[in-house]
Amino acid sequence: MRSGICKVVLLTVSMLAVGITGRAKTVYIDELDTRFVLQDWGAPVVNKSIVGKPLRVAGKEYSRGIGTHSISRFLLNVEGKAKSVSGWAGADDGNDFICNMEFKVLADGQEIWSSGVMHRGMSAKKFNLSLKGIQKIALIVAEAGDGIMYDHADWLEVKIETAGNVTPEPVVPQNIVKEKYILTPKPGLSPRINSPKVFGVRPGSPFIYAIAATGERPAKFTASHLPDGLTVDEETGLITGTLKKRGTYNIVTEVENKHGSDSRIVRIEAGDKICLTPPMGWCSWNCWGLSVDEKKVKDAADAMNAYLFDHGWTYINIDDGWEAEKRDADGELHGNVKFPDFKRLSDYVHSKKLKFGIYSSPGPTTCGGYQGSYQHEKNDAKTWAKWGVDYLKYDYCSYSQFTPSPAESEIKEPYTVMRKALDEADRDIVYCVGFGAPNVWNWAKEAGGNLWRTTRDITDEWNVVSAIGFFQDVCAESTAPGCYNDADMLVVGKLGLGWGEKVHDSYLTPDEQYSHISLWCILSAPLLTGCDMGDMDDFTLNLLTNDEVLAVNQDPAAMPAHKIITENGQIWWKMLEDGSYAVGFFNADPYFILWDQSKGEEIQRKNYPMTLDVKKLGITGKFTVRDLWKQSDLGRFDSSFSTEVPYHGTHFVKIRRE
Repeated sequence: MRSGICKVVLLTVSMLAVGITGRAKTVYIDELDTRFVLQDWGAPVVNKSIVGKPLRVAGKEYSRGIGTHSISRFLLNVEGKAKSVSGWAGADDGNDFICNMEFKVLADGQEIWSSGVMHRGMSAKKFNLSLKGIQKIALIVAEAGDGIMYDHADWLEVKIETAGNVTPEPVVPQNIVKEKYILTPKPGLSPRINSPKVFGVRPGSPFIYAIAATGERPAKFTASHLPDGLTVDEETGLITGTLKKRGTYNIVTEVENKHGSDSRIVRIEAGDKICLTPPMGWCSWNCWGLSVDEKKVKDAADAMNAYLFDHGWTYINIDDGWEAEKRDADGELHGNVKFPDFKRLSDYVHSKKLKFGIYSSPGPTTCGGYQGSYQHEKNDAKTWAKWGVDYLKYDYCSYSQFTPSPAESEIKEPYTVMRKALDEADRDIVYCVGFGAPNVWNWAKEAGGNLWRTTRDITDEWNVVSAIGFFQDVCAESTAPGCYNDADMLVVGKLGLGWGEKVHDSYLTPDEQYSHISLWCILSAPLLTGCDMGDMDDFTLNLLTNDEVLAVNQDPAAMPAHKIITENGQIWWKMLEDGSYAVGFFNADPYFILWDQSKGEEIQRKNYPMTLDVKKLGITGKFTVRDLWKQSDLGRFDSSFSTEVPYHGTHFVKIRRE
């Protein structure tokens, strides 16, 4: 009898604790559909770390949970019937690098718990939170200020006590169909020069500088005050030759046709620095992946020459997949059956007034499993110079077998070895430190890089593009002429095979693509499009041929960009050589969680007001504003400038003080 009374009392207490709408139960998050977790690389792993190893934090192993990383989001509908959510959160021991992260729990849009900044080696933090009256919660792993996206983050033994259901929901709305729209006016018939205003070359290296200009053809190209050793082709605008003496030379380039003329002073720096503006070109990976071949590269060169060259685009770069299975008896690496004659291919690219790039790895093999440059650095650099290579992307990959838990000095060392080999080659080769290692921006310049990957591989998803782009302020101060943070390739146009999929239109919305290009330009990031160059629609061409937008990227000052967090998004700005400012207004949210799916379309169709107090730029008084995408003046303003920005979109302007 006493036992029966106890059961009734316990049942009553239990019903009061969770409400009378259902039976109490425990739901572990690892039992739920983790396909709803939105994260910025890889996929979440149940009961393992993000790389499939046992869940282990500060030496303690956990039997259940979810392995993820930052930035990730998991939105759960608990129907207002849950009592609590509890568990542990921590940085997994299996991470090679000590990266900062922060775990958060949001309830109906409000933060109710934060772990604070965590990193490998710290004990997991416990939480036990009331969910009384809460409809939805979101489990967030946030980037914690170091800009590093390699963190391995574990939700451990997380459970929800509830009398209802726990249902994962999409984090973001399904994209509405929004028509592509073109903002860029077509170039005029009169000439406009778009090639860089500054050019670096090492004395004794082949000098190759093309005067790029829009305008009707035929046109006559001239260059006055050329130093000894250089000549210009008046039909093509190609300036070639060799400079033997160090120094600074100012030349005047001019293009003339029957409609008018344009001229530009170009500063030539003959010394130790090359690549004095960010590289602009094409890379084979995002479209063709390992299926790239000679014909596809030639087709890309033809398309760039026809559609993009006049706007300053220069490089045709082959990514992984070109290498033969073995080296010859002399240790020289040749192309595989897809690339029977690299000198012939390089000559073809150069005949289009373009430059030629290639790919390798400091390890024994590349990321795709082909021959790398390990212990053949001098030989490979000499071979590439003989072929006429102008650009090298050097991707870490298999070198990790020698440094399983590398310090920065260990990662830097093989890049320094290749830099020395390139310096001995009789050709200027732009050098990309291809491994997006933590804090690469602190040491890649010392390793001899002209640019360095700051991030993991990009994909054409807004959460990935925004996670990469909007955290580049962490490394922005390392930006300078000849030194660029590489936020990875552009993901506009038709893409796909590099990620193992069929070629498809970019999954970014039109507004997101405008944001993508604008942000990369204001960051002075290399612009390497990865699309199918032979199949670009008018919208993609509009994105890649706006000369005023591209001029922000190619500005000779290459000043660091700055970020301002503001209502409805972020404002990014940088000072330009002429004293004006490039300013981008972006509708950006690091989590962008849609708490009410019924409002998805409404949210996407809204324009979001944003205001800049120009005192933050150091401007007082009146100023003028020019819309860069529309290439139109917006008028005179005083103290502040307000605009409206589409969902995930941008308004990109130039501000000039009076």
